[in-house]
Amino acid sequence: MPGIRGVNHVTLVCSDLDRSFAWYRDILGAQPQARWAAGAYLELGALWLCLEAGLPDARADDTHLALDCDASCFADLAARIKAASVLWKENRSEGASLYFLDPDGHKLELHVGDLRTRLAAYESRDDVEFFPPPVSGRETAS
Repeated sequence: MPGIRGVNHVTLVCSDLDRSFAWYRDILGAQPQARWAAGAYLELGALWLCLEAGLPDARADDTHLALDCDASCFADLAARIKAASVLWKENRSEGASLYFLDPDGHKLELHVGDLRTRLAAYESRDDVEFFPPPVSGRETAS
């Protein structure tokens, strides 16, 4: 039975978005994909990383681990989770999502979609800066 396929993305709340954006980009080599006043999307290899401006607070911020889910089983899995877990946030973004707590209070999200579908949902926003894909060292200008 298809279900959770792995980590979808990680969201980290950052007290200084500019500092964190630069650190993930310059120190870890994350590739910026989009940025707006309150957040940014970057890629670290296969990891989609969301940085969100705010004051880190384990009980109140949006820091969480999102699990990738096959769309065909989202409804069934979401129903099982709702019956056994506490929900901590309503979905307000692109894609089907369910935000819930595990038994120890860790914040999790069940999500259908990926960084490409999320970026496509942001294309009509005037307040988002998009970054070009990196140029490979093997490519030559014509």
